[in-house]
Amino acid sequence: MALGLFSLAIFLFLSLDSDNVAASSPSAASSEGVEITYGTALKLMHEKTKFRLHSHDVPYGSGSGQQSVTGFPNVDDSNSYWMVRPQPGTNAKQGDSIKSGTIIRLQHMRTRKWLHSHLFSSPISGNIEVSCFGGDTESDTGDYWRLMIEGSGKTWKQDQRIRLQHVDTGVYLHSHNKKYTRIAGGQQEVCGVREKRADNVWLAAEGVYLPVSGSK
Repeated sequence: MALGLFSLAIFLFLSLDSDNVAASSPSAASSEGVEITYGTALKLMHEKTKFRLHSHDVPYGSGSGQQSVTGFPNVDDSNSYWMVRPQPGTNAKQGDSIKSGTIIRLQHMRTRKWLHSHLFSSPISGNIEVSCFGGDTESDTGDYWRLMIEGSGKTWKQDQRIRLQHVDTGVYLHSHNKKYTRIAGGQQEVCGVREKRADNVWLAAEGVYLPVSGSK
């Protein structure tokens, strides 16, 4: 695991825009309370089941037919890394902290597609489908998620419980213990639901966390 995070840190450092690189190099974070900034690569852990938000180049066999999103049971998997990106057209830049209520995007590192939702039914529960869509030069409002920090915190940190509310549909990013049996056997469904529930809560887990811009 440590070697994998170090390799990811090197990859990120070499691939960052030179105009936006912070003074300090990215580092693998394992302690709580680390601030999450734009450009961070992380895994999101579903609080209740401990599965990681995951995607891979396998399309749904129903609904939109777009790239599937699941919950993955194992910690050590490179398809569970997501880059935290700002909403286009804002002044946000790499290394900026992220306040509660901010609209963000999550880009799947391996396939470069965006965490997405729309009004299709999810395969197992019949809730709202969550997929991956687009690419580096293709993104729309279906990729927009509003960060909602639970409790009194104002900026996103690793130890804070969060919800992600989809801007277009209003649903919350959700998972549960209903699992796929075939192509993604053992992985659980990720979907969207309209109500706040205990199963809407996520935590930032493993990742490479970039320092806040201007920090020493």
